[in-house]
Amino acid sequence: MPPREGIYGLLAEFNTPSELVHATEKAREAGYRRMECYTPYPVEEAAVALHFHKTRVPLVCLTGGIIGLVTAFLMQTWIAVWAYPLNIAGRPLFSWPAFIIPAYEWTILFSGLSAAFGMIMLNGMPQLYHPVFNAPNFRNGATTDKFFLCLEAVDPKFSVTETRTFLEQFPAISVVEVDH
Repeated sequence: MPPREGIYGLLAEFNTPSELVHATEKAREAGYRRMECYTPYPVEEAAVALHFHKTRVPLVCLTGGIIGLVTAFLMQTWIAVWAYPLNIAGRPLFSWPAFIIPAYEWTILFSGLSAAFGMIMLNGMPQLYHPVFNAPNFRNGATTDKFFLCLEAVDPKFSVTETRTFLEQFPAISVVEVDH
């Protein structure tokens, strides 16, 4: 059954992180794949239950470092050989040992900047609006003491009635529909 137009998913509210983790594991076992946990502090067990373990930040950092290294070498080569060549003591214009320290510094700079900005972009930030902000119980407890599991309507297994019945079998305080 396709999801109703305008619904983002169903949001279940829990009192403890262990209840959230248990519900997330059972949802994964039941075949739900499009879900998200919202907690006031990091809960590693929830990340494991969501199978959230792949990140592209190290690749972004490596790419930034390589770009920084290549940029530094090309810039110094261009300056020393073509833009402003200086013949100092008969040394060659392309004296690459002198380029190592600045190239290393640029590698570190570009790696750090690409890691920071890449992490922000991969996290989808800045995100000023999200559909779960429409749920009244989310606004009252998401940042203080409640734990939430949202099963999204784009999941192939999602059905409003069946998913609500599934979520109500857990000790959830409430299960509400989240509008888009």
